[in-house]
Amino acid sequence: MRQIILDTETTGLDPQLGHRIIEVAAVEVVDRRPTGRHLHFYLNPEREIDAGATDVHGMTWEMLRGKARFADIVEELVEFARGAQWVIHNAPFDVAFLDEEFKRVDLPGPLAVAAEIVDTLALARERFPGKKNNLDSLCERFGVANAHRTLHGALLDAQLLAEVYLAMTRGQESLTIEIASPAYATDGTYAIGTLAPVLVLIPSAEELAAHHAYLQELERESRGACLWLALAA
Repeated sequence: MRQIILDTETTGLDPQLGHRIIEVAAVEVVDRRPTGRHLHFYLNPEREIDAGATDVHGMTWEMLRGKARFADIVEELVEFARGAQWVIHNAPFDVAFLDEEFKRVDLPGPLAVAAEIVDTLALARERFPGKKNNLDSLCERFGVANAHRTLHGALLDAQLLAEVYLAMTRGQESLTIEIASPAYATDGTYAIGTLAPVLVLIPSAEELAAHHAYLQELERESRGACLWLALAA
């Protein structure tokens, strides 16, 4: 599967008020492995940048006046990201801005370019309800180094999000579980596929008695609700 981890920075919070994208980055992941390929542009928004937005990403219009406009890079962006699954943190925000930018150049929006859009903020809220799920919090939770992230930046944030997303979804890339038939050896061990041999230990009578006593204790403490004892019976 080909995925594009995408992020943007903007002049403000609402594209309906004329706010524009000033930075866009897309990092490529194929079969859950970053390929090293990415796309990154700083853009001239053709308007002032809100002071609150500058506090977040550190950019001003003066810094961007000489950069390309979105119309100049959109074809390259579409070519790079077409047909991939897009992974975005707080996807509705970025998609709303991209929608408006695509409309300005008379092109179909992101939903016509991407195979699917995954919102990692929604995934994180489902997995960690009631906790902070911004990018910094997720980096800390999954051990992703982010000390160098003093300001928001589309490329850096996309790279960090790629690591967070892969950590957050590890083991969930398939809904099926394939178990190979065990190959038994004459010494009482068996191997599954090409894994190292696994030793099968048979409990002694004393160990079985101790286990049964433990289950009976659980039965008393749970007032008859010990499932393992009921199954054993």
